[in-house]
Amino acid sequence: MELLLTVLVDGLIYAAWLFIVALGLTLVFGVLKILNIAHGSFYAIGAYAAASLVTWFTTIGLAPEWSLVAMLLAAAGVAAVLGPLLERGLLRLFYGRDEVLLVLVTYALFLMLEDGVKLIWGVDPYYVSEPYSLFGNVEMGPLFYVGYDFALMGLAVICGLGVWFGLNRTTLGKIVLAVIHNPEMSASMGVNVNKVYVLAFICGVFLAALGGAFTAPQISVQPGISVGVIILSFAVVIIGGLGSIEGAAVGALIVGLSRAAAVHLVPDAELFIVYLVMAAVLVFRPEGLFVRAQARKI
Repeated sequence: MELLLTVLVDGLIYAAWLFIVALGLTLVFGVLKILNIAHGSFYAIGAYAAASLVTWFTTIGLAPEWSLVAMLLAAAGVAAVLGPLLERGLLRLFYGRDEVLLVLVTYALFLMLEDGVKLIWGVDPYYVSEPYSLFGNVEMGPLFYVGYDFALMGLAVICGLGVWFGLNRTTLGKIVLAVIHNPEMSASMGVNVNKVYVLAFICGVFLAALGGAFTAPQISVQPGISVGVIILSFAVVIIGGLGSIEGAAVGALIVGLSRAAAVHLVPDAELFIVYLVMAAVLVFRPEGLFVRAQARKI
């Protein structure tokens, strides 16, 4: 029973972190139809920016509670700078081209951003422990968890509901949905499709950077953290279905719980179990769990 509870809680915590990042990835694909490999770099830059800003806030004597504001500001700053710069300055040049070309462009961008991170922050790891102790500890029977982990779960719920509400219950969201279904028709009706694209990309970058910023207190922020997160994020959106918010949530839960079970039962096969589950899902649902199969036009 204790092992089952441990797997369940660990899996939910891991799924929460993964969902925040994968949510941005699926939003960008849903609107712009881009498999954005550079998404992992936005996550890493968010983590580095948060580590630097939290350290600076501490240096000038602000209370530890301000570290949460620092992490939020770091994610917003990364999105405000990189979002419009990359979407308007690079990606828009390739709209309408082959999807494989866009994947290669974002892969090249990923490599450049990786080197850019090393030039700015170096190769030494960064640590930010201040936010981690803000929420105390949580006792669950024989188990003890850090309250910050549960705060991260709350953040994931807020992000998911916020994106869902924004898309389905606001005028702007309905415009975005119209662009998703038919950009040409939307443009003919007077919708500024370019603004929708840049807004969606900024939101995607913000969610990736937010995931990195709020994960920074849990990890050592160092070169290479972008690789693992982008691989797992792709596993999440492929399981759930590309472009589906509900699919990203369920995919994150599946990956999180299967990884937690593997860590406690067969630790040597941690990643293997995740991809085994993904392959098993794709055998029965090649388009993912929340995307309907479409007839191929010949």
